[in-house]
Amino acid sequence: MDVGLKRELEEKVRSGERLTREDGIALYESDDLAWLGGLAHEVRTRKNGDVVHFNVNRHLNMTNVCTASCAYCSFQRKPGEKDAYTMRIEEAVKLAKAMEAENLTELHIVNGLHPNLPWRYYPRSLRELKAALPGVSLKAFTATEIHHFETISGLSASEILDELIDAGLESLTGGGAEIFDWEVRQHIVDHRTHWEDWSRIHRLAHEKGLKTPCTMLYGHIEEPRHRVDHVLRLRELQDETNGFQVFIPLRYQHDFVDMKDGKIRNRLQARTQMATGAEALKTFAVSRLLFDNVPHVKVFWVMHGVQTAQLALQHGADDMDGSVVEYKITHDADNYGTPNKLTREDLLELIRDAGFRPVERNTRYEIIREYEGPDPARRESPQPMRV
Repeated sequence: MDVGLKRELEEKVRSGERLTREDGIALYESDDLAWLGGLAHEVRTRKNGDVVHFNVNRHLNMTNVCTASCAYCSFQRKPGEKDAYTMRIEEAVKLAKAMEAENLTELHIVNGLHPNLPWRYYPRSLRELKAALPGVSLKAFTATEIHHFETISGLSASEILDELIDAGLESLTGGGAEIFDWEVRQHIVDHRTHWEDWSRIHRLAHEKGLKTPCTMLYGHIEEPRHRVDHVLRLRELQDETNGFQVFIPLRYQHDFVDMKDGKIRNRLQARTQMATGAEALKTFAVSRLLFDNVPHVKVFWVMHGVQTAQLALQHGADDMDGSVVEYKITHDADNYGTPNKLTREDLLELIRDAGFRPVERNTRYEIIREYEGPDPARRESPQPMRV
């Protein structure tokens, strides 16, 4: 990158001037990751100090039966397939109840788009989960699922959200976003929920007082300009609603292990490579710099690996996704070494080892407990990059 352009971008960032589409593309074209990471680290430090947020959560996928066959997805199954499953609500409650002793604060629920389950299954499941775990926040359903509920119920998204909130819903999940630009989206998505409906549903959720995450699936057939477009769409919606708490870049996974039935469901991998660690860090850094109106950027360690997740904390991220026990949507795809589970103690050690101070939060980013940071008396104790 031209030295003059570097200086211009630095001045914009440090003065708080909003970066443009052209700025975002220029940042992706830079091969100076240390400079890019340092600039993003300045922003995350200005917003969040030396803190890394985390929560203790568990993921619950009540069914993997799905009408869609998205090109990147190894999770979905069709009715009657060998590994297809659908939990009775009583099963889901029993499974969730077994997690109670681990002091979790959040249950994260995402499902396939089941063609036959009745609409009432979903609010009833939330109601019974909330009754069983009254102190646990329910973060449930993608905008794609809410759109599907409109179809099967005949209700509007507004009515659906009202009923789900009454049943205990505290936040939507951020999924279903992938890449919004139709140039890419038409090749990767096999459902009806695109930018217009995804944004409509999150806008409604924000109007009703819910705070939600937003995501981007990167590292497949998209180009950097598509990532920039994706973030700028979300940034514009955030200007309008101020309802996004966190942005989560999700690394696309190749299908390494889902071949038990001889069927490779991930149709993208034949023509693409997974993002490298350096590309992942660049994506975190550029996203942090562009997304000036969202308070947090989260690294989902399951999709990035533990070491890359720690490095992402030096490249703009200030939140490390919680102590997942089983994340079927990714672990049905990858086999490159991410663990199934990190305990609260594991997360504390990882955050301190990266040089930061751990803070446990709840779903709404309210602080539950602050912990000591790295011991400054230890010579080998890492410290955050100085700004």
